[in-house]
Amino acid sequence: MIKQKVNQKPDFLTVFKQAALSIFYVSPMILGVLGLSAILLTFITPDQIKSLFTGNAITDTIYGTMAGAIMMGNAMISYILGGELLKMGVSLFAVTAFLLAWISLGWVQLPMEISFFGKRFVLIRNLMAFIFTLVISILIVMTYEAIR
Repeated sequence: MIKQKVNQKPDFLTVFKQAALSIFYVSPMILGVLGLSAILLTFITPDQIKSLFTGNAITDTIYGTMAGAIMMGNAMISYILGGELLKMGVSLFAVTAFLLAWISLGWVQLPMEISFFGKRFVLIRNLMAFIFTLVISILIVMTYEAIR
């Protein structure tokens, strides 16, 4: 009978040091992403966003997806922003696509993602997220209109 060697778990201090080093090395990239996002949100106003949307379902969905992918943000802010965009008269197609892309894409953070996950994976993930954002946005609005 062959006995297998059981790997010992590292102690808490070792794991804590590794986690602290990871945070230390990642923090400049995170700060860069946050800074670039803040700059984009400062220069691109909601009025400028509204001017892009014409009411056409297809173009509004595409523009909404691209705007959300560029701007990126967290879910809590997106609900407020989505409500404000709807109040300004932006179509539901555009707002839905914008919110889905705001959460699932994030082209601002591509360099950081590539450094962690690799170029091929990140590009495929973003391409699939872009395509599915378009499709899901249209399906959500069509479903909402059908049951309303």
